[in-house]
Amino acid sequence: MAYHLLGFFSGFPGRSFPCDIAERLCKELPKRDSIVFISAWPADYERNDIDSDNMHGLFKDCHMPFKRHDVIDNRMETSRAARLIYEASCVFLMGGYPKLQLELIRNTNLAVPIRHTDAAVLGLSAGSINMAKRSLDTKESPVPYDGLGLADITVKPHFELENQQVLSALLHISTELPICAMEDDSAIFMAGSRISHTGQIYWISNGRISPLSQENLRFIK
Repeated sequence: MAYHLLGFFSGFPGRSFPCDIAERLCKELPKRDSIVFISAWPADYERNDIDSDNMHGLFKDCHMPFKRHDVIDNRMETSRAARLIYEASCVFLMGGYPKLQLELIRNTNLAVPIRHTDAAVLGLSAGSINMAKRSLDTKESPVPYDGLGLADITVKPHFELENQQVLSALLHISTELPICAMEDDSAIFMAGSRISHTGQIYWISNGRISPLSQENLRFIK
């Protein structure tokens, strides 16, 4: 895999990057020729155009716009989609419905370009879920499924500690699979063997929950 940076995001309800995340992205993305968004609502073209413009707007607001941005959905030919990914400075897997996003990627044979692009690969919500080796969409099923395999990390975005129903389900699943439960405005970055995180994230493993620590990150690769 050729990418120099992976970024896992939960969500940004304030429609802006927190300062520490913006600073990290600015440092890691000195070349900003193009960003390619991959839809998690492949047939909702109007939504995709609006969402991709808005997501690019987050970068523009932090003074790091890209020269061009494109969105891959059902409108785009497979050959062009693959070319855009290989040529991109950043590939961004958008939020939405994880299953539909993964179907789009697999139906258009984009998994290989995503795994072998030189671009930074970022994921938001559904995108973060699908980047994993073993992905988990608790809204659909408590059973993990095969993700893109970019990293051996399983995330639960939009986590709220006070939601006892979700927490109970995650504690049960964690007896078989460790989970990084991410509150909004948090991030996990992986660059080579270096892993860091920011914001409130919990490590759920073996039926227990604790704040994510560097010790926990030793188990992520």
